[in-house]
Amino acid sequence: MAAYTLPEGFTDFDMFTFGTALLVGGMLGFFLNVISIMSYLRVKEMRTPSNFFVFNLAIADLSLNINGLVAAYASYLRYWPFGVDGCNYHGFQGMVSILASISFLATLAWDRYHQYCTRQKLFWSTTVTMCCLIWIMSIFWAAVPLMGWGVFDFEPMKTCCTLDYTRGDRDYITYMITLVVLYLMFPAYTMWSCYDAIHKHFKKIHHYRFNTSVPLRVLLMCWGPYVIMCLYACFDNAKLVSPKLRMVLPVLAKTNPIFNALLYTFGNEFYRGGVWHFLTGQKIVDPVIKKSK
Repeated sequence: MAAYTLPEGFTDFDMFTFGTALLVGGMLGFFLNVISIMSYLRVKEMRTPSNFFVFNLAIADLSLNINGLVAAYASYLRYWPFGVDGCNYHGFQGMVSILASISFLATLAWDRYHQYCTRQKLFWSTTVTMCCLIWIMSIFWAAVPLMGWGVFDFEPMKTCCTLDYTRGDRDYITYMITLVVLYLMFPAYTMWSCYDAIHKHFKKIHHYRFNTSVPLRVLLMCWGPYVIMCLYACFDNAKLVSPKLRMVLPVLAKTNPIFNALLYTFGNEFYRGGVWHFLTGQKIVDPVIKKSK
């Protein structure tokens, strides 16, 4: 067995436990998102502009699942085997996945608002343009630390890489606040306003198709604690926080793809029929949307 040194504050059991949590979450999310992607590709009736947003969300979340599985593998090894360049790529790939996933959550809220409230038709040109912009902007903002505005480094367990929040310097503070505004506050506000309008529509027609408060709550539940820690690092030394707690938060955040798959693939009335068709061969029954009077 290769020699390794355990990171400060962690035992062999801790490394195994966190690795197992990452493995289980990564495998479950991977399985659910592969079903979502394959359903879209194999069932012709599913290929609509709106479902294309769900398809792209599944791709972003699948990428984050792979990121977590790499971290699980390194956790079982008890060390990071891919070197400094591998750490930078791991951090970059994970950041792209996160930023794209959160962006598509906001886009889906916007699309659902038009599906249920305005009944405006979504064109392929609009959908493709929005998806391309989301991926381009996610890649750009994830690449910024590689250019010197922020730094990718190891998380406390030394088996996965992310934005280094322990520095707390001006570059980190300005970059983190920019990300929080663009990729949490703005998407969260978009989701809140859109789902609030959908809730009022459901109330008017006396027919609730889904719980409109769940999507935003899930986003904040998964990413909120981790973002709070990153913001705390803007004002105080993040190393004062227990290393184990600093590992629990990103592990919790990496469960977001599981909830997204359950909410937007299996809980989406315009998508789950295609998943059922893919899994069983039975035809899709299109839902009927009531108009408000």
